[in-house]
Parts: sequence; C-alpha cells; structure tokens
Amino acid sequence: MPDMLAGVATYLCPQDGTRARTDTLTWCCPVCGGPWDLDAGVLSPAPLNSLTGRVNSLWRYEEALPLADPAVSLGEGRTPLVPLTASVSAKLDFLMPTLSFKDRGAVMLAELARRLAPERVVADSSGNAGTALAAYCARAGLPCTVYVPEGTSPKKTEQIRAHGARMEIVPGDREATARAARAAAGSPGTFYASHVHNPYFLHGTKTYVYEMWEDLGGTLPDAIAVPVGNGTLLLGAALATSELLAQGLIDRRPALIAVQAEAVSPLATAFRAGSEGLLDAPDTASSTLAEGIAIPRPPRARQILAAVRESGGTFLTVSEDRIRAAQLDLAARGFFVETTGVVCWAAVGDWTDSSVVVPLCGAGLKTGLAPP
Repeated sequence: MPDMLAGVATYLCPQDGTRARTDTLTWCCPVCGGPWDLDAGVLSPAPLNSLTGRVNSLWRYEEALPLADPAVSLGEGRTPLVPLTASVSAKLDFLMPTLSFKDRGAVMLAELARRLAPERVVADSSGNAGTALAAYCARAGLPCTVYVPEGTSPKKTEQIRAHGARMEIVPGDREATARAARAAAGSPGTFYASHVHNPYFLHGTKTYVYEMWEDLGGTLPDAIAVPVGNGTLLLGAALATSELLAQGLIDRRPALIAVQAEAVSPLATAFRAGSEGLLDAPDTASSTLAEGIAIPRPPRARQILAAVRESGGTFLTVSEDRIRAAQLDLAARGFFVETTGVVCWAAVGDWTDSSVVVPLCGAGLKTGLAPP
C-alpha cells in the first residue's frame, strides 16, 4: 500500500480514541465500529485577501484541506449565493458538476482513493452521493460499485450508470443499502467511499461555508440552515466555523439550523428530548419526499446533536405538504430543486428577524416535481 499519506494525518475514533493510518483501507473504528474523525493537525484557513487570483474551485482553500494538488477535480465549488428575501439567501449547490452538493465530499474521497490505488471502490447512497462518486471515480479511472435502495429516482440511477459505475439495487430502505455496502467493504482491496464514515468527505463539505464566508466579505450570516439525514453538510459546516473562529477570521459562530422531514426525524426527536444520542428509533424509515435525508439511525448522531447545541442552533421539521409547497415556490422564483433540497426553504423561508443561508443542494431534474 502506498505510504504517501503517512505522517500527514491519522484517523481518530471520537468514541474511544482508537487511531489508524490514513494510508490503509480501514473505513471504521475496529473497536466500536463507529465512523472516523480526522486528526490532520492544525488546518489554517487563508486570510480573505490572499484568495484573489486562486483557482476558481473549492481547492482555493487548500490550506484548510487535508489533501492538496488534486488530479480528479471537475471544477467543483464556488457556487453562487443569491438573495431570496431580505433575510434569506440561497447557495446554489445544485450547480455542481453532478448537480448536487455531494461533489464537495466526493472529490475528496476519489482523490484519496486514487492515491491508495485500491482494486475497487464501493459506495452506498440514496442517489446523490452515488452519482457524485461514480463521476469522480470515472475521472480517477477507478472501478466503482454503488449500492442504492429500491425506489431510488430513475434519473439518479441513470446518472450513476452513465458514469460507468456498476449499480447494485438493494431491496428495502437506505439502512438496508448501507448494510449491504458495508458487507462488501470487507473484501480485500476495497476502498469504502462512505460519505458517512470517512471524515475526508466532511472536509470537502466544509468548503460550503468557506465559500459563503468569502462571498460575504469575511463574515457569516446569523444562521446556516442545512437538511440533515446523515449530517455530512452540517458537520462540515461545524468544522468550517470552528476553524474560522480558531484562526480569528470570524468573531462569532452562526447558529446551525438542522432541518428534517417530519416523517423521518430521529435527530429532531432526540434534540427536543434533551438526549445526547438517538432514542429508540426504528431501523427502517417511513416514506417521505425528502428521500435524501430519510435516515432513521445516522451513525454520527451524537456528533450532529452536539454540533447543533454548541452553535446555539436548533432542529426544525417540515411536513410533506410544506415540502411540496416549497418546491413549487422556489420554481416560481426560478429555481427547480429536488424535494430533499427544498426542506430548508420550507422551514425558514419566512424568517425576517435574522439572516440565514439555505442550500439548494440538488437539481430538480434528479427527482422531478413532487406528486400532488
């Protein structure tokens, strides 16, 4: 196995302190089976005035990233920030190369995999992470298999196949799909490109906030709203705000507003109960239009709940009717966004007392309009 990452960073289990080298194909803590964090030393964001003239992608924040000099970039990042109301702005992450914010983390995983040179890459997804990983593995020349639940949007599965990835359709829901992928991840020579378990993905999604900070002239809004299923965008946002604050590049941490569908809201339920972890959530998800966040038992639940509390934020939930109405409302404003990607607008679109940014994180062409 190549040693090009040794000494640069190590995996760290936040639960029991176990460590592992990042130049191995390990994907979870061998002691507790939980997801890794990344100990990459001090990552120092560059001052605002040093960014002029840099590459126009998320790689312009190189000092804050655990990988450098990528070979698999598709020009991801630098998506527009557009006002929707006097208080609410939208970041248009559906304009990414594969039409969702998941490109931010997928490029990090594909670049890491390229350096490790595995025999195969496997991933599991409700659609968007799978399409992103399929595209970036194609760019990297890596064989890729994506596990998706039955009922995944045909447009998303078509996109996965178009990039040349092998697709495994798993009977059942998102949790069943994750279990199937984890079983495959144990095969020798396999890199499990888990956007949940691998922390490199979170260091990609944190660039969402770095771009916001740059576009707002070195400041951040009062609140950042994000849809939360497995929490990869929220935890990336928490990483970014922590790093910016530690370097004195912001003077306060914005509140993180986590949004879930009422139909599948285990984190919101735990938060309102004052719990540090999940309550007795079911192993299967109810049906919801917000398929991308229909995660009944997110592995990073404790980290997500802690991050929201530490920021002074909260959890909000939205009904299926509000999701339908929000998708139509955004379309009437010129933005055709998939149903998962409209939940934050449904939750905070009428805010007037504080500034907030919502992500429009997946293109409407991926799912079509919600049925009435």
